Amino acid sequence: MRIFVDNWVKVVGKMLKLETVILYCLKQLNNERTIYSIYHLLNGKKSSQTIQDAHLFSIKEYFGVYDTLTRENFEQIIEELSRKNLIDGCGEQRYRVTVSGLEHIETTSMDHYLNGWNFHSFTTLFWERLSFFIQVTSNLVYEEAKYIPIQKNKDVHNWLKSMLKEIKIPRNELGTLLYSELINCFKGAKDLDPSVLVFRLTGFQQIGLTAIQAARKLNIDIHDYQLEFINTLHYIIQKIIKDSSYFSMLTFLIKDLEKADVLTSSSRKTWNLLIQGNAPEKIADLRNLKLSTIEDHLVEFALHLENFSIDPYVDKAIQLKIIELSRSIGTRQLKLIKDQLKTATYLQIRLVLAKYGDKKWN
Repeated sequence: MRIFVDNWVKVVGKMLKLETVILYCLKQLNNERTIYSIYHLLNGKKSSQTIQDAHLFSIKEYFGVYDTLTRENFEQIIEELSRKNLIDGCGEQRYRVTVSGLEHIETTSMDHYLNGWNFHSFTTLFWERLSFFIQVTSNLVYEEAKYIPIQKNKDVHNWLKSMLKEIKIPRNELGTLLYSELINCFKGAKDLDPSVLVFRLTGFQQIGLTAIQAARKLNIDIHDYQLEFINTLHYIIQKIIKDSSYFSMLTFLIKDLEKADVLTSSSRKTWNLLIQGNAPEKIADLRNLKLSTIEDHLVEFALHLENFSIDPYVDKAIQLKIIELSRSIGTRQLKLIKDQLKTATYLQIRLVLAKYGDKKWN
């Protein structure tokens, strides 16, 4: 809608930078993972290692927030951070944050609305619905019936048809109400520029910009733009969830969206066999998988399922020793803990860290 752009365009204020996010994640990893663990985190890779890292190092909010970031672009950013002396190499594919890097993190705002762990699975669909809904209502306002739909996803088309039938509001009033709700939605938002999203909108006789075009118009780096775009969408989702009673129309955008299953599809199959009373070794045989794969699934359960007890796999006394040792030496590196606690197996250490490792160090 032209009115959105006319009323919302302004100078971009503070914005979360991808370089800063990578620096922060690197600091959290504390030299215990390779640099590519951050790349997999931003991409939202559904591997046991990446999922564990997101939890253990308290960086879940960044999970899957930049799933289109290429490995080549990521490596270019790492090279740039190194050139700026914000990080330095400390082993194969390993870097640590320099004193300058730590100062950069401390003096740069890390405020954001990113909630990748909870929202990454449906962020794209949310945007498709929102942008298509705005396009349709905009053309309804001007009684224009002939236009090319901005979204090609047939599921989104069917969703909108169903929603329009359910909404008990005259068609010619939809645009005004939607605009009002969006304006109210952004009230109180800190360090957000709605034009990051608005420039992408298509409406009556107006074609939305691509991500690259919007970044150029706002004179910001494309990677920072992509991150801020997702940050804005996550803000809207959170606002709708929190104040759903104030948004009779926007609420429809998330009505049937649910968080993805916290377990991977393979670990879900293992879980179903485990609750039937099968031992891990038996499950490995039944599924024709390595025992190590089943153990990976046990770690997933410890991470995600509150009622999953690790007691059958780790004696209580061993659990306490692992927790105390991990916290006293300030590490989550398995080998360092194993070297000092030879009575514990790697699986036991992994299970304890998964269950208790994301708690604040004492």
